[in-house]
Amino acid sequence: MGDPKGFINVPRKEAGYRPAKERKFDYGEVEQTLNVKDRKLQAARCMDCGVPFCHWGCPVNSKIPEWQDAMYRGEIEEAYSILSSTNIFPEITGRICPAPCEKACVLAIHEEPVTIRENECATVEQAFEAGVIKARPPKYRTGKKVAVIGSGPAGLSAADLLNRAGHHITVFEKNDAIGGLLRYGIPDFKLNKRVIDRRLEIFVDEGIDFKTNVTVGSDISKDELLQNFDAVLLAVGAEQPRDLPVEGRELSGVHFAMDFLSQQNKVVAGKNVPEELKISAKDKHVLIIGGGDTGSDCVGTSIRQQAKSITQIEILPKPPDKREINNPWPYWPNTLRSSSSHEEGCTRYWSLSTRRFIGDADGKVKQTEVVQVEWSKDENGRWIMNEVEGTSQLLDTDLVLLSMGFTQPVHNGLLETLGIDYDPRGNVKVDNQKQTSAEKIFAAGDAEKGASLVVHAIEAGKIAARGVDAFLKSIS
Repeated sequence: MGDPKGFINVPRKEAGYRPAKERKFDYGEVEQTLNVKDRKLQAARCMDCGVPFCHWGCPVNSKIPEWQDAMYRGEIEEAYSILSSTNIFPEITGRICPAPCEKACVLAIHEEPVTIRENECATVEQAFEAGVIKARPPKYRTGKKVAVIGSGPAGLSAADLLNRAGHHITVFEKNDAIGGLLRYGIPDFKLNKRVIDRRLEIFVDEGIDFKTNVTVGSDISKDELLQNFDAVLLAVGAEQPRDLPVEGRELSGVHFAMDFLSQQNKVVAGKNVPEELKISAKDKHVLIIGGGDTGSDCVGTSIRQQAKSITQIEILPKPPDKREINNPWPYWPNTLRSSSSHEEGCTRYWSLSTRRFIGDADGKVKQTEVVQVEWSKDENGRWIMNEVEGTSQLLDTDLVLLSMGFTQPVHNGLLETLGIDYDPRGNVKVDNQKQTSAEKIFAAGDAEKGASLVVHAIEAGKIAARGVDAFLKSIS
């Protein structure tokens, strides 16, 4: 504990965002950074609690008090060593994680938690600048080969650890670039893709083999996969979007949010998108259905595409501004969250259900009928929804973005070919070591957990890597 009175003497100070009037016209990262002196002071606020609830709240079990202390003392190499011992991507989580660690921080009781996420990002960036982070190839190879299907955070987390263990790792990605959701799901204004590329260069130098534009199951058959590799890890994500089966769903202008976001990421990356396939918000009334992070990303992207208006609706009630009595610290606060995109300009509504989409003579969406709903519990304690009579209204709509989450991994293709079992929710069924019902095949991340946070996927990749490593040793 560098400064025993730091949490008393130093107030919480966030880096904040670039001015909205500037940032909403570009795709540069919106978040700013503090100077080294201010960052050390923020690290000094860590109380080194006897029970580190921040560590308990972090899905990757980050040793937060330890690396905060090293950061305060200016020991960047030590801070990064501790930080990276549980998380291969602190430069990613330091930018986009919702920071459950901060919600569990003891200082959060008074709504002044340590700026753990920003400190994390600063630590890794200072380590890169100091030349601390460099390729360290394994000193020996086991001769065992592992195929990792999918290059999102779960796949890359597992690939890194298995490569360190000396196994030969090949990562297959169906898209034209590595990164999965990090690459084509998260907007550049939240995560500059050079951050991903910088880490990938290290992975390549350490011996991981990456294959892009390869769809396993068609470009490579099941038999080839199982014959050429000693183990297979499925990290294919949960890419089956939740649809909205209402009247008018087939109209032109109604799209899944991820199609919209991934396309814009490709445009920013300089890739060509055929004009007839472009999904543009420019000069349109945009309706975003779904109030989560993906919906927020659609807001920010629509603003940058110069939409005429942006409305975001959520079927659930508006969350409270403060914790309620049944949602105590240190648990995740079920409170209202507003992003940098929301601050840039957006109309938000809650407790609205979509009845239908209305089109014009050319089959293009022009209006959306919505209705207010009320939520209550039945005799079994289950939440039920009822429409409020006389509350329907029409919203002008030229572009609808469905952002209601994902239901499960896509079953058609690879998963069906492999013949693996699913859990009741349709996710890949795994045991405690992330092994599936099929021999040699493991799964990690959203494919087996369901759509969740990047930080959960990173941890799942770590667990799967240990399971795969133990399996390979058992067959040596």
